[in-house]
Amino acid sequence: MIRGEIKLVEASYKTDKGVEMNISSLQMERIGQIVLADINFGDLTVLVGPQATGKSIFLQFLKLVADTGYVHDQLRKHGIDWNRSMPDFLDVYLGDGMQEIWRSGESPSAVTVDWNPEDAANLARPRHRTRKTSVFYIPAQRVLSLANGWPRPFSGFGSEDPFAVRDFSETFRILMEQELGRSEALFPKTNRLKKEYRHLLSQHIFGGFGLEVDRHGAQKRLVLRQSNTSKSIPYMAWSAGQREFVPLLMGLYWLMPGARVKRRENLEWVIIEELEMGLHPSAISVVLLLVMELLWRGYRVCLSTHSPHVLDVVWALRTIHQHSAEPDLFLDVFDVRKSEAMKGVARDVLKKRVEVYYFNRDGRTRNISKLDPGSDDALEAGWGGLSEFSGRVASIVAAAVNGTSSVK
Repeated sequence: MIRGEIKLVEASYKTDKGVEMNISSLQMERIGQIVLADINFGDLTVLVGPQATGKSIFLQFLKLVADTGYVHDQLRKHGIDWNRSMPDFLDVYLGDGMQEIWRSGESPSAVTVDWNPEDAANLARPRHRTRKTSVFYIPAQRVLSLANGWPRPFSGFGSEDPFAVRDFSETFRILMEQELGRSEALFPKTNRLKKEYRHLLSQHIFGGFGLEVDRHGAQKRLVLRQSNTSKSIPYMAWSAGQREFVPLLMGLYWLMPGARVKRRENLEWVIIEELEMGLHPSAISVVLLLVMELLWRGYRVCLSTHSPHVLDVVWALRTIHQHSAEPDLFLDVFDVRKSEAMKGVARDVLKKRVEVYYFNRDGRTRNISKLDPGSDDALEAGWGGLSEFSGRVASIVAAAVNGTSSVK
């Protein structure tokens, strides 16, 4: 493939006084495990595939090309410097030891944004871009943001920690100290989420407990507290799912400032890695419903996942849209009350474009967006391997019931 060859282009650039990048396509070549990743983004883009196939690296590069100036400013603000070379910068941006993913020589690493090949020197050196972020990144390692029940500052991490983790935790800390930390109750909180979401979260994640700020003098920490009791549960006694979910919830609070403000100013993109971490399937469904809310609010969303539940929802979304079925059916997927507010979310989301890509172990991506269970393409029919195991188990059970000895 010729460098710079792109399938879809729809880029919008402004001056350094305020750059907006409506990125439609990102292509990466010969970077780490990635031989060629050629992604055309939808309103919702889902990345699937085995571990260590480059999904996280790809998403972190999306953040970098969209927010180069912001990334550099934040690193300098916290006293971090580098030698302006791309390999050295990647050690800072992705974490110690990651400079090896960048290649030079006859077949160098390459990044192309729409029709524009990116100069590696520019990615490692500030250029004329906004200092405000346009991409909000919720990393898979978000649990690291909480230390003893309170978000860690950017400087509280080590050189091995990626920028995405540090920046998320710093945003979480600012949210707590400047917007939310003044009040005790954090969940349920009526001015942040629709009551339908609050009900489902209480039922499937918090189990009737509330999330609060507990104060001992100047020291603050997040705790769970049952209604009508004074007993609090400290962070280390929470369930694994609650420890994983609370940072994600605070990220969603950041993205949903209030009932009268639909979205956070300047933010265009939301990246969420492995939203299913630590969660029961019913809780994953609630988080996916909140992703639909992000789409309704006008964000473009990128997800990476190892959960078949995510693609189940995407499959339902595509099928309901293709058959012009009633939006109420989409709400039935989540077993949520069909209020007028939720119907409005469903109607809007059904108009969104969804793309699904598989990151193969051979280093190349495949578009499997049709999610056709009857496709001759095994990757598409098995939704990138996420439904393969359950399909095999079903075949084996059927063989057992029918009295056959094996399954082909």
